[in-house]
Amino acid sequence: MNLENVKLVVSDMDGTLLNSKNEISPLFFSLFKKLQAKNITFCAASGRQHNSIVDKLAPIKNDIFVIAENGGIAKKGEQTILSHFLDASKVLKLIPVLREIAGANIVLCCDEAAFIESKDDAFIKLFQEYYSSFKQVEDLQEIAITTPIFKIAIYHFNSSEKYIYPIVKSFDKELLIKISGTNWLDISAKQANKGNALKEVQKILKITKEETMVFGDYHNDIEMMQEADFSFAMQNAHKDIKEIAKYTTKSNNEFGVESILEQLL
Repeated sequence: MNLENVKLVVSDMDGTLLNSKNEISPLFFSLFKKLQAKNITFCAASGRQHNSIVDKLAPIKNDIFVIAENGGIAKKGEQTILSHFLDASKVLKLIPVLREIAGANIVLCCDEAAFIESKDDAFIKLFQEYYSSFKQVEDLQEIAITTPIFKIAIYHFNSSEKYIYPIVKSFDKELLIKISGTNWLDISAKQANKGNALKEVQKILKITKEETMVFGDYHNDIEMMQEADFSFAMQNAHKDIKEIAKYTTKSNNEFGVESILEQLL
């Protein structure tokens, strides 16, 4: 594995760069300074809200690219370089379907805030880890009529793959359906994925797949892994990701990303 040509490092957040306590290690920030010194660019790519990602990466937020909402939006600092919104009519069609799923908690992901109508205290407490800017409303359909939406995120306390995916998979001809974690499922416009957003970052930087390194752990990372010659699945990754990635690294709790960055440096 020859890492000499790597110029761009892209990492997912949850299950990858973040440990199971949703923390980023001080070691990563130390390694980031060394990446900068070698003119290697870093990009965070997550299903999280943009505000949530930059909160986690506050010390370096102006020096990195951020792909948020699974590719619904990408920014460098305050500059938006890409955005994809859902068709409002499709959102209005989906909300009643999602409301019928027992135990499902629906999130409409918009530019300045996320919107929920759930009154489940346990969900609201957990949800705030991923969405630092949000509003609780009585009717999400009213939001869908007036506000552009990047993504619908749905959370199930038991399993998104078992309880949500079977209900929404019939929409996959017109929308992008992604199981993005054990409990989360995301619905986006077809073109809104981390891979397409990464291609835009590569285009801006004039960087190729051969110069790109990617880390991920779940289905929403598939497309971006296909845009990098150096694709790493975390030890804790879904089995499908381990099959797609060219390499594996240690788990997110064992500094899997940092260990490869140390080799790169």
